[in-house]
Amino acid sequence: MLLVSGCAAVNPSAAALGAGFRYSTYGPPSDPGPAYWAAVGEQMAARFDGATPQAIWIVGIFTGNGTYLSFPAETDDPLVTFTYVDMNEATLDLFDERGLQVWLQVEPGHADIPGLIDQVLGQYSQHPCVIGFGVDVEWFQSDGSAEGTPVTDAQARQWVAAVRRHDRDYLLFLKHWDPAYLPPTERDGLVFVDDSQQFESFEQMVAEFSAWGRHFAPAAVGFQYGYPADRHWWSQLADPPGDIGRAILENVPNTSALFWVDFTVLEVFPPGP
Repeated sequence: MLLVSGCAAVNPSAAALGAGFRYSTYGPPSDPGPAYWAAVGEQMAARFDGATPQAIWIVGIFTGNGTYLSFPAETDDPLVTFTYVDMNEATLDLFDERGLQVWLQVEPGHADIPGLIDQVLGQYSQHPCVIGFGVDVEWFQSDGSAEGTPVTDAQARQWVAAVRRHDRDYLLFLKHWDPAYLPPTERDGLVFVDDSQQFESFEQMVAEFSAWGRHFAPAAVGFQYGYPADRHWWSQLADPPGDIGRAILENVPNTSALFWVDFTVLEVFPPGP
């Protein structure tokens, strides 16, 4: 087991940095509960001076040709299914109390995205922790592979407008590993998240993330890291979440968010007794 400490570090980036984790129901081998996730967000943010604890909280996962929402919903969209028990409310309540910021994300498949935005934000926008909505473009109109369909400028504008109808300060993030799948010129109200993995080395990751930042500059960008496929090099670092984050901040000045992924979070942020 790799144990890391929560030491603070200088943040050379903008003050509006969020740092935390990505959560899905399928990522971690077990779910230690809301208090654990709040603590991970706080420990991650503590590594970067002035950072706010932040999370990507996935509430809709790709299934069939659509998405499966982790809360009760009413919809006429046959591509949207849902649970009968809310799986998020208690965690969001705690995040409100602890001052975490949360992006609510979906893996949409062919489901209508403005409709998903209204369902998700209609369910949870009363929570102060919620700061925006996210779309994993790898699963946008996907044929079942993690590649998706490119998002046009017009689609991005439509989705941002749908998000802002719930709160004019909300932002929309779009996530992929290939910039070609994201809007070519539209930037207003958007954050662009890179979830690339399978790097040969720390240096290769920094180089690719730097290119991502330059591609979308001056728009804000974010990064997911800590994948099992990269454990062979990040496990050799003294403080993987902090060391990687500091390298990103030093090389990508328009970074606004850093997220450790849930696939290895229990290893790097071990739950308490």
